[in-house]
Amino acid sequence: MKFNICVANESYAKYAEEICNLMYVSAQERGTGIAKRTPEYIISKINAGKSVIALAPDGEFAGYSYIESWGHSRFVATSGLIVAHKFRQQGLAKQIKQATFALARKLFPEAKIFSITTGLAVMKINTEMGFKPVPFSELTDDPEFWAGCQGCRNYDILIRNNYKMCLCTGLLYDPAIEEASKKKNRIKRISNGNQRSSARL
Repeated sequence: MKFNICVANESYAKYAEEICNLMYVSAQERGTGIAKRTPEYIISKINAGKSVIALAPDGEFAGYSYIESWGHSRFVATSGLIVAHKFRQQGLAKQIKQATFALARKLFPEAKIFSITTGLAVMKINTEMGFKPVPFSELTDDPEFWAGCQGCRNYDILIRNNYKMCLCTGLLYDPAIEEASKKKNRIKRISNGNQRSSARL
């Protein structure tokens, strides 16, 4: 099935309550926590152009994700990735994640992008995109971000560990490191090419 995946605008605000309900149900199914979001919060993300939505060909809601900036925009979190039950196992989560990542890179090109999750599928997708597992100390220290975890059922675990660990895994994409790695690989390819050319002479 080919989904319509795009940056959400005001016309998609009508899906806010459905998005919140699916976030809650998904958290209950996994038996893990998720910071509770209100329709008003989701609408604020939609209106700000900081979320991605997926619709089926007939216009039915299929999935969603959004981004948040923290620490004076030095960090960006990709959050709230969900896929409606009937559209799962079709690769849609990965498509939404890629679109959300592209949006974060466009709006905040210098920022480190991070995600905290308990979902194995999300961890796998993030790893394929260049994210690395990191301790929470490598993520934003913005207290407002961690305050957003108060609605999570595991918030007490986070508090007991002084915000250093919880049941979630932290994953980080650092554009500076990725660019340095790409530069190193380019130099290596050029060097190997020169060596092969010399060997033929």
